[in-house]
Amino acid sequence: LNIIDTAGIRSTEDVVEKIGVEKAKKYAADADLIIYVVDSSVDLDESDEEIIELIKDKNAIVLLNKTDLDAVITEEILLEKLSDFGAQVVLQQGNMINYAGESQDVFNVIGKFGQSKQNGTILLCAHYDTRPWSDEEEEYEERFTPILGANDGASGVGVLLEIARQIGAMYADTTKQTYLPAIEIVFFDCEDMGTPEFYTGIPREDTWCLGSQMWANEIAKQQTASLYQFGILLDMVGDPNAVFPKEFYSTQYAQDYVAKVWKKASNLGYGRYFIQQDAYPITDDHYYVNILAGIPCLDIVHYDARTNTGFASWWHTTQDNMQNISTATLQAVGEVVMACLLD
Repeated sequence: LNIIDTAGIRSTEDVVEKIGVEKAKKYAADADLIIYVVDSSVDLDESDEEIIELIKDKNAIVLLNKTDLDAVITEEILLEKLSDFGAQVVLQQGNMINYAGESQDVFNVIGKFGQSKQNGTILLCAHYDTRPWSDEEEEYEERFTPILGANDGASGVGVLLEIARQIGAMYADTTKQTYLPAIEIVFFDCEDMGTPEFYTGIPREDTWCLGSQMWANEIAKQQTASLYQFGILLDMVGDPNAVFPKEFYSTQYAQDYVAKVWKKASNLGYGRYFIQQDAYPITDDHYYVNILAGIPCLDIVHYDARTNTGFASWWHTTQDNMQNISTATLQAVGEVVMACLLD
């Protein structure tokens, strides 16, 4: 694995800096995966626009930096960029009650490809927020640091963005539209806003997955669940040693689709990731898609039986960074999901 930290890509008159910029562009052109770090405390400028244009046809993960500062990069801006893939985009806004009993703003990002038909749309989803606290850190004073969320958040988003790019290109080709399913991609907000370990106030239920709860409640209210065939949630899909067992709620509510996905993974040679093993229930976004919206939804989520939490040893710590991400795992998950969409 070669990780290259390049110079920034910007317009410059400095001869030496120009050389660095050209090298950065070459590395980007040859890279298998690009991690684009955006300063979320300032507006996008012409250099950002140039980089977005450069990487739009590449495998890319966008990480928002300096999120402890007041952000000026909004969901609307990200929606505008994602719409370049050809999706019809919607920003679902609302409020949910958080772990402290306070009103929490929630912004779900939705992209739709194709026309919804009865029992025809396939739902793909992941959460794009990251944990505001590192509450699994051993040292108490470190537990108030926001996590980067390279795996817990960004990995699922990265895979779905690449799928969106490929699906968008296929929909743009009129010769391929006839056999493509309608696809809805939802990036849920506030999945990781659940009660922190250090909280000593009144305990409340359903404090996790606020975005999916809001989305699922709206589906139930509008009575549109019948438009969906099934759903796939991606969560923590970038670990170099990831294994994806058959999570309990997934098999309880979407057993046939679990069988389809895991069989497809085996046929593609990815059985070492998608293992034939059952796992305990995990409260994740798919749970609320199932019980509130009534849409059968499965969860592709890394489960580590060697740890006390059931997740990676660096889960909800400051170590959830790019050092613990594998492009091979991301590729395996992406290829399996794409194969299921086109089956």
